[in-house]
Amino acid sequence: MAVAYSGLFNDEKAFWLETDRYQAAVLPGIGANLIAFRDRRNDYKFLREPSLEDMEAFKAMPRNHGIPVLFPPNRFEDGRFSFNGRNYFFPINEEKTGNHIHGFFYNRAWDVLEYGENEKECFIVLHQDVNETHEVFTYFPHTFKFRIKYTLSVHGLSQKVEIENCGDEPMPCMLAFHTALNAPFSPNSTIEDCLCKITIGERWELDERMLPTGRKQPLEEGELSMKHGSVSPFWRPMDNHYTALPQKGKNFVELIDTLEKVRLIYDVGTRYKQWMIWNNKAAGGFFCPEPQINLVNAPNVSLPDESKGMVVVEPGHIWTETSRFYVEDYY
Repeated sequence: MAVAYSGLFNDEKAFWLETDRYQAAVLPGIGANLIAFRDRRNDYKFLREPSLEDMEAFKAMPRNHGIPVLFPPNRFEDGRFSFNGRNYFFPINEEKTGNHIHGFFYNRAWDVLEYGENEKECFIVLHQDVNETHEVFTYFPHTFKFRIKYTLSVHGLSQKVEIENCGDEPMPCMLAFHTALNAPFSPNSTIEDCLCKITIGERWELDERMLPTGRKQPLEEGELSMKHGSVSPFWRPMDNHYTALPQKGKNFVELIDTLEKVRLIYDVGTRYKQWMIWNNKAAGGFFCPEPQINLVNAPNVSLPDESKGMVVVEPGHIWTETSRFYVEDYY
């Protein structure tokens, strides 16, 4: 069985995807946020969901639940950068650093292009059509289409992103997802039962404004464990930026529950060249491994485009990547 239908999530309009085992919900009116991904058979909730009482606070700041869409992602120094002879000016929305942070789509309404199901899977396609009449065009003056397709099946959840340049000039493509994973995701477990592995490479040095200096720093013992083995996602407070270094062709997060003997795999795809990892001061309960195309503040950092993940989409071309969430037994 697979079914897609419109309904509510905590009194907010939502679209639900369901199979015999899995369930997911997306909020088109709040940033196309995939707000829930659950294993109904085992009562697992893989993503941090706002409670009914938290909904107003979530709507005011919809960044730390579900899978928020960051375009362009993370921080831009003074809200400014230049590309291809054009100057871009974003609003300063992080007063303590004087930066712009997290772009324009995580809190906007998205259109639902279509949703449906067949015998094997169900899906929904969400859409932004940016042109001269779109509010975002004021800050990011490019004509483009932005589509996200979520598909649920017996194999788990997939996310396909397509960003199509519909204009006649090259367009910088900068994207991340502020994915908030519950740790633990089982009601039977505690944070002591959680381990994680992430395919990080090197850590970028950040200055006092949380902007990359362009230099790298040596990894600590916990980071080496996170890279090569597994460690608690709360081994220390993290608000860190890393290069991505795929292992055996995969770029992923592995969240292990040693009590339930199961692991969630978040295979983000190899076109995300960077990671941000934030664990809310190691408070426990959730952490955010954030796949990101580009280095934070990339246009303002004096490094080669390849090393800072600066992607350019030419007119008529499409940038695309597919990420997957799936569950495996852990022995």
